[in-house]
Amino acid sequence: MSLIIIKAGLLDTIQDEGRFGFQASGINPGGVMDIFSARLANCLLGKPMNAPVLEMHFPAPVISFDEATIICLTGANFTAVNNDQEIQINRPLLVNKGTVLRFEKAQYGSRSYLSILNNFRLPQWLNSYSTNLKAGVGGLHGCALKSGDSIPFEKTVYLDNYLKAEPYKVLSWWAQSPELPVNKIEVIKGSEWNWLDKKSKQIFLETSFTITKVADRMGYRLSGNAMTLQESKQLVSSSVNFGTIQLLPSGQLILLMADHATTGGYPRVANVISAHLPVLAQSNAGNVFSFVFTDVEKAEQKLLEQYNYLQLVQHAAGFKIEKFLQ
Repeated sequence: MSLIIIKAGLLDTIQDEGRFGFQASGINPGGVMDIFSARLANCLLGKPMNAPVLEMHFPAPVISFDEATIICLTGANFTAVNNDQEIQINRPLLVNKGTVLRFEKAQYGSRSYLSILNNFRLPQWLNSYSTNLKAGVGGLHGCALKSGDSIPFEKTVYLDNYLKAEPYKVLSWWAQSPELPVNKIEVIKGSEWNWLDKKSKQIFLETSFTITKVADRMGYRLSGNAMTLQESKQLVSSSVNFGTIQLLPSGQLILLMADHATTGGYPRVANVISAHLPVLAQSNAGNVFSFVFTDVEKAEQKLLEQYNYLQLVQHAAGFKIEKFLQ
């Protein structure tokens, strides 16, 4: 039994939290852009946080299910409809076999996540299911999902009796995503922060930046007042991470995202804290924000609060799923 892509969307890939420990070999972690939303989708089904999900952009795919299953959508709201009936995000939904899931309008956000109760039957590559588009490995055949693709389920969960002739059933539990600042992104000083001249440091902290149209899973080019270094310097190619902010020779900034390279030669002026990366992952070209410094202790506390919330959702939803299936 499987999930079938009737019509492919703009960019639909299978992702989990990524593959770690291989950057020395030039293989970046990759994984989901919005790790909180991906985890929330899994937690609402009582699944492990790192289970693979579908990451979707708008226009999003048209999907059908050839067996009854329970699904959950989180992240961006693309006005999902199941058999032409609008459904909520952040809430599990029991769907019947043969039903069709489609997305009609992007209301907010940039990436939507679909988790399914049945685990996907897919091979791992370097301990991850994530699709690495550059290497052409992971996910389903190492590429974005195409019309006609079928993603098999690991095992069947018999749910037909819970629906009978109904196309779907909304389950009773739900969760909220935490409120995060949409225009104030917290960062920690980068290794080359002090390479900036005084005026450029003021620009970074006192002005706003706009995401340009040059924005994808590799990184976002930002537009703002030009910044300069105190003196011309060459940086030996050094390690970078998801959230690293680099100063380009043009004086503009680039913010590295999930599919970033493993190393880079541009000055690393700052790093976005992990708890605020989901805000950026759900941003679109034209979104404006500014940066504010924080410290490592506060950054860790924010991330821990998110994780503790997800654990509570996971435990509660796992109990409800178990009770529902009895």
